[in-house]
Amino acid sequence: MATTLQQRLERLSQSGKAALLKGGKVGIEKEGLRVDQSGKLSQMPHPEAYGSPLTNPYITTDYSEALLELITPPCDSSAEAADFMSELHQFVCSELQDELIWNASMPCVVSGESSIPLAKYGSSNAAQMKTVYRRGLGHRYGRIMQVIAGIHFNYSFSEEFWQTFQEQEGDEQLLQDFISERYFGLLRNLQRIGWLVPYLFGASPAICSSFLDGKPSNLDQFDQFTLFGPWATSLRMGDIGYQNNKENEIGVKACYDNLEEYINTLGYAVKTTYPGYEKMGVKVDGKYQQLNASILQIENEYYSTVRPKQIPLSGEAPIIALKNRGVAYVELRSIDINPFNQIGIELGQLHFLEVLMAYCLLSDSPPMSPWERVEIDKNEMSVAHQGRKPGLKLQRHGSELALRCWGEEVIEQMQSIAELLDQGEEGSPYTDSVEQQRIILRDPEKTPSARVLREMSMEGEAYFHFARRRSQSFQQKMCEAEAPPKRLQQFRDAVTESNRRRQEIELEDSLSFDDYLTEYFNQLDVIDVI
Repeated sequence: MATTLQQRLERLSQSGKAALLKGGKVGIEKEGLRVDQSGKLSQMPHPEAYGSPLTNPYITTDYSEALLELITPPCDSSAEAADFMSELHQFVCSELQDELIWNASMPCVVSGESSIPLAKYGSSNAAQMKTVYRRGLGHRYGRIMQVIAGIHFNYSFSEEFWQTFQEQEGDEQLLQDFISERYFGLLRNLQRIGWLVPYLFGASPAICSSFLDGKPSNLDQFDQFTLFGPWATSLRMGDIGYQNNKENEIGVKACYDNLEEYINTLGYAVKTTYPGYEKMGVKVDGKYQQLNASILQIENEYYSTVRPKQIPLSGEAPIIALKNRGVAYVELRSIDINPFNQIGIELGQLHFLEVLMAYCLLSDSPPMSPWERVEIDKNEMSVAHQGRKPGLKLQRHGSELALRCWGEEVIEQMQSIAELLDQGEEGSPYTDSVEQQRIILRDPEKTPSARVLREMSMEGEAYFHFARRRSQSFQQKMCEAEAPPKRLQQFRDAVTESNRRRQEIELEDSLSFDDYLTEYFNQLDVIDVI
């Protein structure tokens, strides 16, 4: 893998087109619960000051009415994306009334399932579909599981890079087919070394005991209010986090060998009923309890740390968008909110992720065998629960390898990519970001997860009190700052336009909700699920 990687880097450098590797687009999606000043989950509706969550491109909701999702557009650099997210936070915080944004992945005090209000999007068919989908998730997995928050990192390489890369690879297929093929190679490699993200960025080693709602666990008692894993990095990514827990029983797992197989495996899951969900009922006493009784209601229900993405047209299913236009960008979903940063992620972390994306693309990426998929899942779970344990070994190609040795190997290979990306930069942000993560790899006490537990111990506080204190501090800083006037106007215009567009969508509806769902799922008939 390293040899091929170096050859590709040399070709880029010798061609004088190495700068193209840096011309990608960066996007951030950040979830955050609204809580009251006491730290309890907000029961208030989504603030009107944010416009319609159905149509605002920057401010929406995820599972719950109280779970904000803040979204940057595709930006020309990580710095631009971080600045946009910071200014968006400033706008959002300025409009909050006696509430905070919970700046941590694991939720605040939760008073049972009934305390979590489902997100609402209006009266249109599209809006009802989003709410019914969330109701179905609650029935299938429980509502508490759905209010775990995280950060998604979206990344795409430029078309100019793809043209050059295809030429250097001697590939003669259609450009979009080449792009999709190589993005899937990136996604496979990102899963192979995906354990590195929760190790380096994991910041959820502890939870409020209310999260388990009385269910047993293997976690230790930190104090009367807190459970924790002594070596845990990201309980969010562990077995108490969101899982497709019928996966092994039903035998459905998305295939990342190529675009066609990915579409077919997810299409099968959306079109195939599961007896347990049939028993729940779809429409009970005239009210939809879930969108359907399939293994997956829609493809987004399938949890994965990575996803290939294409922007859907109005009413278009995500896998149909992929089928029609191929992969446009990739989404990394395994990043915990960093409670030590006011927007939940540091600029250095973003730079490191850019290097990681290039590393995964330029390295060879053979198809995954079934046993390798098992290894990937085991490694993810091991690092989530035991990542900082001295001498922890992971599985690779049927053998055991120390986490630190594997990590050193990857980071060493990333170094040359970082140096290339730093060309033309002021300073060395990419090299510095890789070196910083190398230091963290070598000293687990410097990981965010270890810092969380250390600060809780030093302050003598439960997880809840730690997260609330951090959230209050950042809220105050955000309220004291103010986004530039041009950016504020952009956000206000988006609010106005979102309300206008929501009303327009509601007026355009001509089908009953039953017919709307039938028409929506009929588009999947073009997918071969045999």
